[in-house]
Amino acid sequence: MGTLPEQRLQREALLEADAALWAVVLAGGIGSRFWPLSSSKRPKQVLSLAGDRPLIADTVLRLHPLIPADRVLVVTSADIAPAIEAAIPEVPQENLLVEPYPLGTAAALAWAAKVIAKRAGPETIFCTLHADLAVAFPELFRHTLKAAARAATAEEALVAIGARATRPEPGFGYIIPFAGTASERSALGGAQRVQRFVEKPSADAAQALIGQGALWNTGICMWRAHVVLDALERHTPELTPEAMTALDVGDHATFAELVERVSVEHGLLARSDHLLVLLGEFGWDDVGTWGSLRRARELDDEGNGGVGHALFIDAESNIAHAEGSDMCTVLYGVDGLLVVSLPGLTFVTTLEKATDLRALLDQLPESVRVRDQPA
Repeated sequence: MGTLPEQRLQREALLEADAALWAVVLAGGIGSRFWPLSSSKRPKQVLSLAGDRPLIADTVLRLHPLIPADRVLVVTSADIAPAIEAAIPEVPQENLLVEPYPLGTAAALAWAAKVIAKRAGPETIFCTLHADLAVAFPELFRHTLKAAARAATAEEALVAIGARATRPEPGFGYIIPFAGTASERSALGGAQRVQRFVEKPSADAAQALIGQGALWNTGICMWRAHVVLDALERHTPELTPEAMTALDVGDHATFAELVERVSVEHGLLARSDHLLVLLGEFGWDDVGTWGSLRRARELDDEGNGGVGHALFIDAESNIAHAEGSDMCTVLYGVDGLLVVSLPGLTFVTTLEKATDLRALLDQLPESVRVRDQPA
């Protein structure tokens, strides 16, 4: 069937509506995988892990000028909200949505989508992204967001942005697209329909998925406000009707009590029957563990990355993070180590062991485990 003239004009207006785009930055959680650097006063999002600025400040700046700070919502939790707010003074205070405690990213998405629908209208297109991503080519990143916005107007679908999978990463999500024809991809703004979404498979399963042409899920999605709210209602029972009704009337305390914690990936993307994926080639990476910093930071010729006064001698593939004007860390004759030197604490492990520190933190006394360093 053809498109009616008034529908065509409305869609064409949406296609050109770059100025109307909004963004939702998900910034909950302290980031325990970056212990001992992360704390409630210095959550991961405000650490300068991938560059000279805090991760969340980089994320907000990277959206500009396509999406200015006054159209950026940040969803965070009460325990880290002061640190988040201080790191991004350009974002209006009313754009910080503060949960009493982390409710899960699906709940955060629902709250933000309701706010955008109320402020800018249910047809408003917005992207959702995490505060802890690294991007090598910001201009290409913004170009991809524009393309994803066009795909989100082609039909009422959820649009995920994928990246080429170059290695089996069990901690990532994987998106298998249908091949589709050139004309189908053109009609969808360059996007492809999704055959299957798999969140955090085993290493062997991840390798098999890559062999099937799977893309990594970057955690960046684009959708219209009413489309994603309708999809959450259909696919995410953890957000009960009673909870969503409480959200409608601004009763955030009741909303928090009634929702069950679930991620966007598990609660929506893996369940959706109308998901598109758009390939983004802007040098994406997830700053999720200490080991990821070897990809996000500038390295020396031997693959070492350091912050602060760190020296590497006959050493390869190490990460050193030293803080304090009188701190100097020297790594000699070692490979694949993580060394974090803070006033009063030095932490040493292998980069392999540093991928999951929960077992360590469970065994540490609270006086060592809980370190609220001043910002």
